[in-house]
Amino acid sequence: MTRKERYTYVLDYFRKHTGHVSTELMFGSAFQLLCATLLSAQCTDKRINAITPELFRHYPDAKTMAKATAEEVFGYVKSVSYPNAKAKHLVEMSKMLVEQFGGEVPSDPIALTMLPGVGRKTANVIQAVWFGKPTLAVDTHVYRVSHRLGLVPSTADTPRKVEDYLMKNIPTEEVSDAHHWILLHGRYVCKSAKPDCEHCPFDAICPKLMKNSKL
Repeated sequence: MTRKERYTYVLDYFRKHTGHVSTELMFGSAFQLLCATLLSAQCTDKRINAITPELFRHYPDAKTMAKATAEEVFGYVKSVSYPNAKAKHLVEMSKMLVEQFGGEVPSDPIALTMLPGVGRKTANVIQAVWFGKPTLAVDTHVYRVSHRLGLVPSTADTPRKVEDYLMKNIPTEEVSDAHHWILLHGRYVCKSAKPDCEHCPFDAICPKLMKNSKL
């Protein structure tokens, strides 16, 4: 099976059996989505959704969070990974939003990545989920599944290379959905330590079946 045929097979399956899907993070505004996405790095969405309601009850927007201290915010995010750094980033990010963007989350990717704690992956999530742009965030799930399913070559050894390769092979209008299709497949089926191959719809075409496969 060629790589082009793999894309056709995988995307056709998701179109028919999954359809439109979005992030599992809970949010009520662009600012809250930005905070939740920042917090989700190296942490599960389930954990983030457990702590953000109380966080957003006290700090629903950039203006209120900009007035808080990192120590105060830490009290609400202490159960996530790297809470000290994330609390500091949330406050600094909020201050920059207020001072430079009138408290609003910018749609421009360069402006987004200027914000403390916001990298390319987070910026791509905001652009796709909130602003409806065809951007594709490569997290550990997307990176892993893209390689395991043979959607990218072994030379695509960085998140950016994986992103660029996927973007060239996925129809523009389906980029946002495809990001979540691949991500959720990695989260619930093609898991890192114990992939559920028995219930994987792509098991019959998995590169693990190839001779000398390292999967």
